[in-house]
Amino acid sequence: MKKSFLIVLLFGYLKVGAQTSTFIIADSLFEKGRYKLALQELDKNDPTFLSNYKKAVIYESIDDFKKAAEFLEKALVFKEDENVKLKLAKNYQRLQLLGKSIEIYEDILAKDSLNLVLKYQLGKLYINTKKGDQAISIFKYLIDNDALNANYSYQLALAYALKNDRDRMINSFIATYKKDTLHLNAIVNLATSFNKLRDVDSTQLFVVKGLAIDKDHISLNRLKINQLFRDENYKEAIPFLLNLDSIDTKDTYSKSMLGRTYYNLDSLQKAKTYFNKVSDLDREDFKALTYLGHIALKEKDYKYATLNYRMATYIGKEKRDEEYYGLATVHYEKNEPLLAMANFEKAYAENSNNYKALFQLAKLTDDYYEDKKMGYKLYKKYMRYQYSKDEQITNFVERRIKDIKNDYFMKGENLEE
Repeated sequence: MKKSFLIVLLFGYLKVGAQTSTFIIADSLFEKGRYKLALQELDKNDPTFLSNYKKAVIYESIDDFKKAAEFLEKALVFKEDENVKLKLAKNYQRLQLLGKSIEIYEDILAKDSLNLVLKYQLGKLYINTKKGDQAISIFKYLIDNDALNANYSYQLALAYALKNDRDRMINSFIATYKKDTLHLNAIVNLATSFNKLRDVDSTQLFVVKGLAIDKDHISLNRLKINQLFRDENYKEAIPFLLNLDSIDTKDTYSKSMLGRTYYNLDSLQKAKTYFNKVSDLDREDFKALTYLGHIALKEKDYKYATLNYRMATYIGKEKRDEEYYGLATVHYEKNEPLLAMANFEKAYAENSNNYKALFQLAKLTDDYYEDKKMGYKLYKKYMRYQYSKDEQITNFVERRIKDIKNDYFMKGENLEE
């Protein structure tokens, strides 16, 4: 009996020794980058907690997170281990299996509710899975435990955003900024939020603060440029646009805005250069062709203007009233009234808010035809739909309606109201 027991005990020692030797060899191979040989070495003995864990570490090192998770799961069959669970949760996150990660975090926190680091990670997972109420609860708890932590307030703001609670969201971003005046993400979100509220002063306040931290931040630069453009401060916008253009040479926004800026400054050659670049980079950007048409029209190059306007109407999928209006203007300049009228009519058909197209159609119709009833109807239509758009045009239309009506009255005909 004793002899039998000693044989079993000796066999156990030999087995443990063999496993230890296997782990040493596998670790040595892995350190040298021979991960395949290391895996083969680990397969020589029966699987254990440690062999499965080591395999998981190897697969994780080569970004095979699916295999890593598989062997971490196998390791946990042998033994419950909190660190292995946390590693498994992180691999689940990499695999976008966020629900499984949440289950692990919740399980660990049920046993250790004071683990603030884990609560923070769980709160972010709740945000990623759009569980706003749970995230709000966690980040409020964390703020109660550490009122000076800016990231807690920032994440709370993101949680309120999930609930469309705009006021609490903004207040939480402001709280983040007060705790950390260099918290760029909070500053960007404040600038964006105030921009949506059309609060220009607050938007630009945080845009300036953000650009002082990161002058190359794309979203902040765009907010700055768009406001300068709205204010018609075109010269001031140029340095910001040139900087953006240097950051990403394939970016069409900066080139398009540079083209528009130079166009508004009447630097037509520079504008043409940038719009041609936009057109080369993005064949679907029909507005670049529209501006090339505008430039050609200003230069009285009617052939090139017509070509660009027509290409823009062909490519464009949105409202193309500006393009048809441009074509109509070309035909008007070339003394082709019928073609001009046809294109003014198309422009108005594309966009019924384009009151100038309707007015030009009415005016040309009035000028071209001896029968003024056609023009009269269009003037009346203008008064019905576009009365308050432009005082000068409205005054002209009112006088013309009155004159045409009087002329026909003198001929013995009353025109309908």
